[in-house]
Amino acid sequence: MTSHGQREISFLEAIREALLQEMRKDGTVFLIGEDIGRFGGVFGVTKGLQKEFPDRVLETPISESAFVGCAIGAAIAGMRPVVELMFADFVGVAMDQVINQAAKLRYISGGQITIPLVIRMPFGVGMRFAAQHSQTLYSIFTHIPGLKVVVPSTPYDAKGLLIEAIRDNNPVLYFEHKMLYGLKGNAPEDEYIIPFGKATVIEEGADVTAVSCALMLHRTMEAVKKLKKERVSVEVIDLRTLVPMDKATVLESVRKTGRLVIIDEDTPRCSIADYIASFVADEAFGYLDSPIKRIQPPSTPVSYSPVLEDLYLPTSETISKVIKSLC
Repeated sequence: MTSHGQREISFLEAIREALLQEMRKDGTVFLIGEDIGRFGGVFGVTKGLQKEFPDRVLETPISESAFVGCAIGAAIAGMRPVVELMFADFVGVAMDQVINQAAKLRYISGGQITIPLVIRMPFGVGMRFAAQHSQTLYSIFTHIPGLKVVVPSTPYDAKGLLIEAIRDNNPVLYFEHKMLYGLKGNAPEDEYIIPFGKATVIEEGADVTAVSCALMLHRTMEAVKKLKKERVSVEVIDLRTLVPMDKATVLESVRKTGRLVIIDEDTPRCSIADYIASFVADEAFGYLDSPIKRIQPPSTPVSYSPVLEDLYLPTSETISKVIKSLC
């Protein structure tokens, strides 16, 4: 197989490869975070990178506010830092740095400075990490002007979106679902980018539009395979990026199918699902043949109990049942 061809790699390997290729290409790219050197991070994503780049894979004390602030300063000074937070939940410790500094410094400087910063954040339910290590927090940051929010669902997207994030001159929050690290898929060996704000239609259909991302996209595809046997045709959209969001692809699909289901791992109130439902209601209401449906977890913390954690997330059966109810 040539270097230009496709080969199968895991979601985790795709992220590591993006980091490796960008660090080899650009000496201003460096990694910073807790245990990311010899240990390779809590999930092993950066394993082996410190050996090749001993001066550009920086381990830090347990102080998210300190090393996120350090990365912002380095970005202002011309570097391209990639921060790893052990868990997305820990971003709360660095909230001032993210929403008051990184998100606003370019604007309040009148564009005189740029903040080419990436913050990688493992998130999501499914690994028995309990309430403080399992949250889905991306909707909070879509509310803050000045931040870009990326949520890949496949190895191909994980690599292409991360390379694009590293090269972007604005702060990018890059959310990685923990349950997808082992997912295998095709991705080119050579470097490539996926532009922000371009959703992808995973499956074309005529009866219902289903919009999702990350782990919930794969649960949705499981449901769609079952529904095909019942002759229900579902168009599935992977959002890829939440800011900027590809509203045009969603609206075009809804105008075709007349029905919309949004499957989102975030809790219900003020979520991405709410936002999508609102702009579809505003801009495509006349095309809707049924109410918009949102499939989400309950508004509760994630339980440590395996039984309760398994009940927390929408299943393919739940998704299938809701889609059928619209038809």
